[in-house]
Order: sequence, then structure tokens, then C-alpha cells
Amino acid sequence: MAKTLGGDTAPKAESLLQAAGAARGRGLPPVHLWDPPFCGDIDMRIARDGTWFYLGTPIGRPEMVRLFSSILKREGDAHFLVTPVEKVGIRVDDAPFVAVDFTQGGGDITFETNVGELVTAGADNPIRVDLDPATREPSPYLHVRRDLWALIDRKSFYRLVDLGTVEGDAFGVRSGGRFFAIAPAADLAAG
Repeated sequence: MAKTLGGDTAPKAESLLQAAGAARGRGLPPVHLWDPPFCGDIDMRIARDGTWFYLGTPIGRPEMVRLFSSILKREGDAHFLVTPVEKVGIRVDDAPFVAVDFTQGGGDITFETNVGELVTAGADNPIRVDLDPATREPSPYLHVRRDLWALIDRKSFYRLVDLGTVEGDAFGVRSGGRFFAIAPAADLAAG
């Protein structure tokens, strides 16, 4: 058992990896159907840049991060790693994923996340842009799956802006037959 930040005990990351590995090769596990008992928090954190940390140390193996990401679940504002028999809390600084690149074709914009997932923006996977109220700096996001979001990295966001058009009173991009607003069109005239 691993010590949590609060001093209680929780399962070690290794048991979670074994459960995720058992589901490997069959697509994403149905974590939305699992409701095991909460076993406490584990000292795991996902930084804003998408780096996963365990016990304060970055997890350097991409395959391990992909396995953990496959059993990630969000409930309200909290994030958990879930197996059929256990649920442990982890910390997420912003969004659990980062959209690191995209391709455009056939009217679709398909993003690749930091864990290798391909997600096409559309009705089920919208793009949203949050503005910092003080600085007005945009934070763009892509819905990945079941209330889990990816922060769109800066270079990809600049590329999206280059693709943007004005529709009605908004500036944005189209994908999957939907228009996603990036900014009010009036902001372009003022800027």
C-alpha cells in the first residue's frame, strides 16, 4: 500500500497498471460503468503540460501513461483511476490530456493527444475556449471522452486560428459539420 498525501493508505500504482493492462487490446475499458468503492487518494498528478507524476517523479514510460489514461474517470471536478474493484483519486492541474497536433481533411479536424488518442472535433467532441477573466488569455480545449478534456497546445491553437473564419458574430473553425467559436468577431476588429 502506498501512502497518500493525507497519510491514509491506497493501492499502489502497480495494481492499477495490472488492471489496465488486462483490458489492453480491447479498446478503452468501460470505466463509466464501473462504480467500485473509493480506496483513497494516490500520490499521482497530471501537470498542465500533460506530464504524469507518481510520488513526485515524472512517469517516463509513455506506455505506462497510456495505460493509466485508459482507466481515467471524472466525477464532478474530481479525477480518478478506476478498475472494476477499486477507485483512487488523483490530482489534475488543468485538463488530463493535451492535444499536441491535428490534421485537417474532408471537413474534419482530427486531433492527436499526448497519449496517442485520435479525436475528431464534432458534435460529440466539441472545441471550447475559456478566457481568463483578468488577462483575457484564451485556454482552448477539446472534449476527448466522457467529460475528459484535452488542453489544445499553443502551436496547435495558432494553427486553428489560421484556419478560422467568421460566421455570424463569431470567429471560429468548422469540423464534423459543426462550427466552434474561438472568439467574438468583434474582438478581431478591435484587435
